[in-house]
Amino acid sequence: MKPQLIINGSAGRMGRRLVALAVESGNFNLIAAIEASNHPDINKDAGSIAGISPAGIKISPDWPSTAADVVIDFSLPAGADIAIDYCSKYNCALVIGTTGLAHHQLQKIRELAGKAPVIQATNMSVGMNFLFEFIGKVATALGNDYDIEIVEEHHKFKKDAPSGTALTLAERIAKSAGWKYPDCLVCGRSGKDALRQPNTIGMHAIRAGDIVGEHSVIFSCQGETVTLSHSAHSRDTFVRGALRAAQWLVGKRPGLYSMKDVLGL
Repeated sequence: MKPQLIINGSAGRMGRRLVALAVESGNFNLIAAIEASNHPDINKDAGSIAGISPAGIKISPDWPSTAADVVIDFSLPAGADIAIDYCSKYNCALVIGTTGLAHHQLQKIRELAGKAPVIQATNMSVGMNFLFEFIGKVATALGNDYDIEIVEEHHKFKKDAPSGTALTLAERIAKSAGWKYPDCLVCGRSGKDALRQPNTIGMHAIRAGDIVGEHSVIFSCQGETVTLSHSAHSRDTFVRGALRAAQWLVGKRPGLYSMKDVLGL
């Protein structure tokens, strides 16, 4: 039997692709496509908005009054709160990729994981999660002689900066280096006395046009530079990862899982 799926943020850039690929995969039964009540696409067919055949599900601010098997949330922090509350009420599995969450929301996610399976990830692409896993090892191997800078690029409509992905990269590096996070971050530089300080990670956010997602980690010393980078060619790379995570999560025991678990890393 196909898992019953709810997509929160269904009319957004990620949400539309989630609807399209979830329906086209045939692996899910989409039962609700949720969006903020003031969104202009409310009451329109979710499939039509996603650029596929009508799905028979209207975009709505109203959550079902029964339990789904899994919710995928790519919304905004305010919308994520509602998704977490719904999953808590029905012990429903949750895959959440919304970034910019407050500390109290992260605590709610941890509490939900006590009674339902949850995957929270700042980036759900397979390639980026491989980078997450070995970036700390690279930092350790190169050592403190190498200055570290992270440059991330996204479309001009992205609200939070730095990106959640960039922060995860920095956190992994800081943990491996033994630096206090987030105190070691230096976000941008300006002024007449902005010399680089030791044991810090420079962080730079670019917002322009329709850039999907570019992340580069630069390790540089006197004499050479090593750059590790990841480029998302389209949002579908994140969507496929999220759908893979949702399928994997259904039926799992309560707990806070990661893409590392999904991918078997």
